[in-house]
Amino acid sequence: MTMVSGENSLLVRPVEATPWSTRTKKMLSLSSLASILPIVATVFIAMSKDIPAATALLSIFLPLQVIASSMAAVLVGGRRGVADAILTVTVLFFVFFVLLMMLSIITSVIIKGSQTISLQFVFFNNNYVTANTSLEYGGVGHAILGSLVIVSLASVFAIPLGMGVGIFITESRSPMRGAVKFVTQSMTGLPSIVAGLFIYSLFIITGVFDKTGLTAAIALLLLMMPTVARLTEEVLLLVPQELRSAALALGAPRHKAFFQVVLPAARSGIVTAILLGLARIVGETAPLLLLTTVGQATNVNPFSGSITALPTYIFQWVGVGSGTADQRAWGAALVLLTLVGIIFILARLLSRTKFKAKGK
Repeated sequence: MTMVSGENSLLVRPVEATPWSTRTKKMLSLSSLASILPIVATVFIAMSKDIPAATALLSIFLPLQVIASSMAAVLVGGRRGVADAILTVTVLFFVFFVLLMMLSIITSVIIKGSQTISLQFVFFNNNYVTANTSLEYGGVGHAILGSLVIVSLASVFAIPLGMGVGIFITESRSPMRGAVKFVTQSMTGLPSIVAGLFIYSLFIITGVFDKTGLTAAIALLLLMMPTVARLTEEVLLLVPQELRSAALALGAPRHKAFFQVVLPAARSGIVTAILLGLARIVGETAPLLLLTTVGQATNVNPFSGSITALPTYIFQWVGVGSGTADQRAWGAALVLLTLVGIIFILARLLSRTKFKAKGK
């Protein structure tokens, strides 16, 4: 039994209530063996049989680690710990596996893309550039501008619509609220290629619009709006109900209570929702391939002419596959990865600011 000193000195907590807080030498030794032996065995088998690393991790290391952890759990706490050991090992393995894959992708993009990046590459377009043209000529400037134009046009409509839907779901008492929430949740998982095909059949095949930045922006709107709506809903639900009740108790109308009390309290969270919505669409490729034509010149008019975005620029040069094409694609991938990273960092900083403000 453990005693709590001070005013609550009468409170007691049995040691059995927190078994995870005890670390015996036996437990530490078995845990170490259960971690080291599968690694050694996996390395030995993979090297002797010339098995690829990814295959060895999934087919050899994971089963051995599960078996070793289960045996260690039985020796320490009996059969009751086997399920916990299996669950812990499986979850941690796939978490580290995903992190390893993500780190590998980021490292590859940085190493290969940094060989292409320069001020000229960032600001110039690809007029008169071919697959055999030196990297000293041409760049990704027109694709950056194209991405900004298309994403900005989609955001102009997706942000207010998404915020309006999120506000309607959380603040309205309409009987349609459940149906709107269901549709929004369904659209959150909408594949980007389906959104592109829908806009293509609705506007391009019927001849209403040509392939321009406008049609691509409409497709991206369908992808961004439900993301902003769902995150706005979650942020508004985190605002304490006491704030709403206090404003209403002081005589404020419901709409003033929302705009003057609830919305300011959720402001940083809504900004984070908008940034995550932008990150959702900035790298989409399938709708752009269906709804735009790729050009080499700079075009910032979304209503006419060919317009190139970063994803379509990468797709274009990867498809060439000769000369300096691959290097241009890696450089554009690094630019795109940097833009997405900046958006996520801003979202993280705003979330941290919100958390600190609540802590005060």
